[in-house]
Amino acid sequence: MHPDAAFAMTAEAARAFAADTAFAHVFLAMAERPMVVHVPVSVDAAGNLLFHLARRNRAMPIAGGTRAIASFGGPGAYISPDWYDSADQVPTWNYVVAEAEGVVTPLDDAQLIAHLDAAFHAQEHRLAPKPEWTRDKMDPRRFDAMRAAIQGFVLTTSEWRGTAKLSQNKSIADLRGAIAGLRGAGKEHPADQTERANHARL
Repeated sequence: MHPDAAFAMTAEAARAFAADTAFAHVFLAMAERPMVVHVPVSVDAAGNLLFHLARRNRAMPIAGGTRAIASFGGPGAYISPDWYDSADQVPTWNYVVAEAEGVVTPLDDAQLIAHLDAAFHAQEHRLAPKPEWTRDKMDPRRFDAMRAAIQGFVLTTSEWRGTAKLSQNKSIADLRGAIAGLRGAGKEHPADQTERANHARL
């Protein structure tokens, strides 16, 4: 995380960003060597992360109590000093990221099914007005066979942190220049993030 407090996200904002992103790089402190897995995740009401892996994944098996950090990457873009109103500036990178740190524990079968149903619903809900897909549309035997090939986990979080580095430390004129420059380069999403984060100043 960037050390400048101007860019720090609250734990609540980091959790919300992670839930919206719904995909993480989970770094595992394994006994033999560090590992990373790339997985869709869901965030439960307590702020813990749930995910699953193929049993054939090279990180398997993951022992209960394994320490982990889940990293969520968001929009980012190079910022050229030419876009600023101020002189003698340097290039930088604007970005939004969040991390959750904690301990991984395997889920039992009932917990895995609940995780899958919640994860399916969260993503299908975003596709409205398309009718929601549920596993009721599958042959139960097929679902059971596929479920047997995966293992579910919960990352019980001890800390959430995030950085939204969006030129908050620049002047209003420099902010406007960065927004205009990003839009001109066809990178509107990071620019819109910048504008929302600083709307009160603009």
